[in-house]
Amino acid sequence: MKKLLLFFLLLSCYQAEKVHAQLFGGQIKSSNFTYPIGTVHCKPQNRTAVIEVTSPVTGRIWMDRNLGAEQVATSSTDALAFGDLYQWGRAADGHQCRNSGTRSTISSSDQPGHDDFILVPSSSATDDWKNPQNNNLWQGLTGENNPCPAGFRVPTEVEFTSERQSWTGGNNSVGAFNSVLKLPLSGFRERDTGIVSLVDDLGRAYGMLWTSTIASGENEARFFAYWSGNAFVNSYPRSRGYSVRCIKN
Repeated sequence: MKKLLLFFLLLSCYQAEKVHAQLFGGQIKSSNFTYPIGTVHCKPQNRTAVIEVTSPVTGRIWMDRNLGAEQVATSSTDALAFGDLYQWGRAADGHQCRNSGTRSTISSSDQPGHDDFILVPSSSATDDWKNPQNNNLWQGLTGENNPCPAGFRVPTEVEFTSERQSWTGGNNSVGAFNSVLKLPLSGFRERDTGIVSLVDDLGRAYGMLWTSTIASGENEARFFAYWSGNAFVNSYPRSRGYSVRCIKN
């Protein structure tokens, strides 16, 4: 009788794990992941799951979705996979929510103490949400304001460009989605207006992700971008809002 009960107990556990796996794209979600203390989840009921995927080229482990995303992308335009839009170096304090409020007061602290997206005019000397600037906010696992869950961090420029070697379908948004990272066209948030847009001035849909790399000799940070015509790395003011995809250390 005890053996029979044990059998049914194990069968129930297996079925539960099977359903769980189906819910998260065939992979079991880690039940032990933790986000930094104070993290604001824009949709608490759909807190971003931490599911690992491994690069076939670099062997590096990444999260399979952007921070704030409700699911791994099913297409380049899957809105549930877009996730949040962070100002470079800021913690997940709520400013990253696409519908967060805005304010024009530049912060003098690494933690502004509010959940508004800080607007920065184009006439700003540094184009940063913070003055003085701090280049160490997103550097490594222990970087102050690292928004990634335990064991993960914001990737470097080199890590993104190395990952691009695994793409099939082109050095563009097609290759980005075909990759193991399933990168969507998640858009951006303008630094001076706070307007969220999925396309640029020419109507081209974009995906843009921050790296942890500082632009050499500049006030800006490096970002990774892709659209239907190209994929590239460039520099931009840290006050703009871009997506974040975390890599395991």
